[in-house]
Amino acid sequence: MTTRRAFLFGALATGALAGCGSGLPHGVPDVSAGPRVNGSFVSVERGGVRKSRTIGYPPGHRAGARLPVLVVLHGRGGDHRDAFDRSLHLDRYLASAVRSGATPFALASVDGGDHSYWHPRRDGDPAGMVAREFVPVLAEQGLDVSRFGLLGWSMGGYGALYLSSVLGAARVAVCIAESPAIWRHSWQSVAGAFDDAQDFQAHAIFPRVSGLRDIAMRLDCGDRDGFAPVTRDLRAAISPTPAGGIEPGGHDATFWRSQAPAQLRFAARHLARP
Repeated sequence: MTTRRAFLFGALATGALAGCGSGLPHGVPDVSAGPRVNGSFVSVERGGVRKSRTIGYPPGHRAGARLPVLVVLHGRGGDHRDAFDRSLHLDRYLASAVRSGATPFALASVDGGDHSYWHPRRDGDPAGMVAREFVPVLAEQGLDVSRFGLLGWSMGGYGALYLSSVLGAARVAVCIAESPAIWRHSWQSVAGAFDDAQDFQAHAIFPRVSGLRDIAMRLDCGDRDGFAPVTRDLRAAISPTPAGGIEPGGHDATFWRSQAPAQLRFAARHLARP
């Protein structure tokens, strides 16, 4: 016989499981993402190493559809999968945004290396890999890369800023950098981010802000993030002031996911083709 206590416990357990739902992290839309295509290419810019990549399409668009594209750059210790299942689930946020009326676009991520920091290094050129190899691969897949977007977090946030400053508004329509790993001085940077002080000086972000002119910019950081003070300084140095801001949060995937809805809507507005 089922006692009242057992019945209530079972009901509570069922409710708890329902709250867990699909097992997605808190805040991730429980919607079906669109088709995804995985692949790889041999990168001459990275010394002949094969690099993996993923393209995610919004629901209702087949693989190969001609869509604008947001190139996603992962953080230190990550890889191309972090934009999707492993960490941020950006394809689900994209599906939700498009369902709500945002202009459809594709997401594309690529392996950047554990601590490449997405700029030219002694052992290869991750920035060149993105601009001269990965973007042409996306064009071969049918995507519109005439002007694309860049989004990155932490190491990838630095990379989005660096690549945008190099390529300029002629190639980059929108740049979204969250919790960017940037420093004022070489001695402040973490080990492995730059080859040496000369490498830092050649690729530091603050001297490059003029290269961001005419690119739609969004710059976010958590208020408990160690990069918050320098992010405030960078926001003040860019004119006009970028969208986004310093919001509650730390340097983690929980914060990055919390910014995804607004960031993807921002990207959609600026990737919209005339």
